[in-house]
Amino acid sequence: MDASQLAHLARQASRHLAILDNQTKNAALEQIRNELINQADRIFAANRQDMDRSVGEGLPEPLRKRLKFDARKLDDVSQGIKDLTRLPDPVGRTQMATRLDLGLDLYRVSCPIGVIGVIFESRPDALVQISCLCLKSGNAALLKGGSEARETNRVLADIIDGAGQAAGLPAGWIGLLETRAEVDQLLAMDEDVDLLIPRGSNAFVRYIMDHTRIPVLGHADGVCHLYIDKACDPEMAIRLAVDSKIQYVAVCNAAETILLHADLADSLLPRLAVALKAERVEIYGCERVCARLGCLPVHDWHTEYLDYKVSLKLVGSLDEAVAHINRYGSGHTEAIVTADPEAARRFLQETDSGNVFWNCSTRFSDGFRYGFGAEVGISTGKIHARGPVGLEGLVTYQYRLLGQGQTVADYAAGTKTFCHQPLDREYPLHPENADNHD
Repeated sequence: MDASQLAHLARQASRHLAILDNQTKNAALEQIRNELINQADRIFAANRQDMDRSVGEGLPEPLRKRLKFDARKLDDVSQGIKDLTRLPDPVGRTQMATRLDLGLDLYRVSCPIGVIGVIFESRPDALVQISCLCLKSGNAALLKGGSEARETNRVLADIIDGAGQAAGLPAGWIGLLETRAEVDQLLAMDEDVDLLIPRGSNAFVRYIMDHTRIPVLGHADGVCHLYIDKACDPEMAIRLAVDSKIQYVAVCNAAETILLHADLADSLLPRLAVALKAERVEIYGCERVCARLGCLPVHDWHTEYLDYKVSLKLVGSLDEAVAHINRYGSGHTEAIVTADPEAARRFLQETDSGNVFWNCSTRFSDGFRYGFGAEVGISTGKIHARGPVGLEGLVTYQYRLLGQGQTVADYAAGTKTFCHQPLDREYPLHPENADNHD
């Protein structure tokens, strides 16, 4: 089945998914979770094939780490699915209720987007997270993972699709694409696909945007910063710098640039360098850092290493740090380490990124850690969804107007007038609401 056929089938499935109740969706999620556990050996065998091939093809070690799907990854995704079932249904929520006139009530109600295409990197666990988030939010999913993970992705998609259909989901609710040609075909399916979420390099996201009429929720590179203010706790600063950089280097929320107040050049810079080098981190610096540490100069301050490498710069003030971040950052995640609440307030307010932190690691920027039930990606844009895109970012809304025979002519003639009164009530026609329209 090619991409166009998958998209047509997904469109049909999306109509059914949109009206599923929360109990049915949770039952399907639980079925998927059980089957992933029951067929763990099959998943691990497929992943070993991918891992062996990636070694032979010379895939860098940090990327092989992302590719690995072992018992720990299975435990993580299983817990993620379990947590997802505990979250409230994002569909059918009343976001606004207004009485336009007696017997004429307007509601804004959340609803699924429809068919979502997600193109993601070589992380098989992302396939599980994305498909389950789409299911919970009532959307059909078309997924394209990295070619390095093709065997693992095939098995995971087969298990998830089979378990979902066994639980009552429609055929076509999830579709797996495998080739670049299928991606190009997908870009032309604007009548069947409602949203594209590409995860990858800035150039790749730009390519997607430039070659489709489908709306794109872009997650480009993650050039994240940690700014160590002159009023920091030195021990905390070193601990957060190390965690932000090396806790998992091959992810988009790892710190790629550390900015250090120049007043700390003599006291903290040498200690920070020792701590980073102890973790095998190669330092690239500004001119002053290179003069002190003897390291290589930074080639480009907008660099996402995804490796044991970091850019390090001395700055003279909070203003300089914020200006640097706003110029070279990708709008992903930035953090400040300081004991000065006023410095923290200004940093969080003036830094133009989807996630801004005070005295904690950049690695907390994650849908699972936020309690969103994982994420389909991090949006570095500002429209529709920003930051980790979980369930809330996978729904849109409808305005539903409930009347009793009213016509616009009466209001145009002035025989009737609008009152526009807020209503403290839920949308009455939702199956879970007992109220009747009056």
